[in-house]
Amino acid sequence: MTRPAGFTAYITVTAAYWAFMLTDGALRMLVLLHFHTLGFSPVQLAYLFVLYEIAGVVTNLSAGWIAARFGLTSTLYAGLSLQVVALLALTQLDPAWSVAASVVFVMLVQGLSGVAKDLAKMSSKSAVKLLAPTTGGGLFRWVALLTGSKNAVKGAGFLLGAGMLALLGFVPSTLVMAAILFVILIGVIIGMPAGLPVGRKDAKFTEVLSKNRNINWLSAARLFLFGARDVWFVVGIPIYFYAVLSDGSVESKREAFFMIGSFMAVWTILYGAVQGWAPKILRATGRTEGETLAQARHWNLALVVVPAVLAALVWITPAPSPALTVTIVIGLLVFGAIFAVNSALHSYLILSFTDAKRVTMDVGFYYMSNAAGRLVGTLLSGFTYQLGGLALCLGTAALMLALSALGTAQLRPSQTS
Repeated sequence: MTRPAGFTAYITVTAAYWAFMLTDGALRMLVLLHFHTLGFSPVQLAYLFVLYEIAGVVTNLSAGWIAARFGLTSTLYAGLSLQVVALLALTQLDPAWSVAASVVFVMLVQGLSGVAKDLAKMSSKSAVKLLAPTTGGGLFRWVALLTGSKNAVKGAGFLLGAGMLALLGFVPSTLVMAAILFVILIGVIIGMPAGLPVGRKDAKFTEVLSKNRNINWLSAARLFLFGARDVWFVVGIPIYFYAVLSDGSVESKREAFFMIGSFMAVWTILYGAVQGWAPKILRATGRTEGETLAQARHWNLALVVVPAVLAALVWITPAPSPALTVTIVIGLLVFGAIFAVNSALHSYLILSFTDAKRVTMDVGFYYMSNAAGRLVGTLLSGFTYQLGGLALCLGTAALMLALSALGTAQLRPSQTS
């Protein structure tokens, strides 16, 4: 069987992205669980990730232009390198520092990691538009495989981070990850084949802001979609499960770490697997863009129901119970599967709406909205959990998904937009 042109470059880019996302997932769990055990409040935990998301907004807005100007491989290598630096910097955290000093330091390091993550993401997603086959649903299949496998790997990173924290401790875990990622970076630099653009000198920063109606509405829908996930995912559900699973003893803390890490890993791996299978689930081959848009509207509306029902169940239940916990786990796994289809549809549509000349800038603008959604969700996760517990987190998610559905409803086929 003959491989499509650009397949080797696609595999190399995907492998680099996998390595990055493994460390990204592990780092999130290390930071969240480590600082929760030190006594940080839900709002303080949310603050730790705020600069990470702010950096994502700024990075995505500028990274599209940087890639257009200097080439996709440059931004990919920069993302991997900055993540190594961020991991090494985190080992310098001093337990003797005050809470305020620790929060500020970790926020800065997480901000650097946020820059790294979105440089790598924008590079990888843009590469798919340029390398994927243009017929037979090739674009949807390739972007679904990249995104789905990335999320499965990030899920494994959640489990890895929780496990390493329990077995090795905070500093040794970050050193191990930095060493592994550095080795992979060197391998990618040496082995990267030709096939990606090297940049164009006439690229202007003013081109970053999209004038395409569909891209602007899709970006708005993406903002609320990912805000709705992170409003319960970042702080709410890990802290809720920790409160249910741990009685404060050392042994119960370790068990809670593994259980929380396992749930986050399973959820994200399931999310990634469904994303990868989305073209088959949707029977995407041969469908027109208009038919795909109709599917996006239906799946977005279906997603609203899940957190709304879960929020009502948590609200009316007087105290956490094993039955409620199992129901929440099952409900959030269902949420993850439907969310994955929505995300896959969005990831395909952004590449369908753009063209090869503008791809890095349109993808950068779109993922800037993605990062803005994560930022809003992260902030709301800490505040809503502290104000109203998990019920308020999930209720807020349902409201944000309704707003995402309104944005998706505004999309039109490219030829009529």
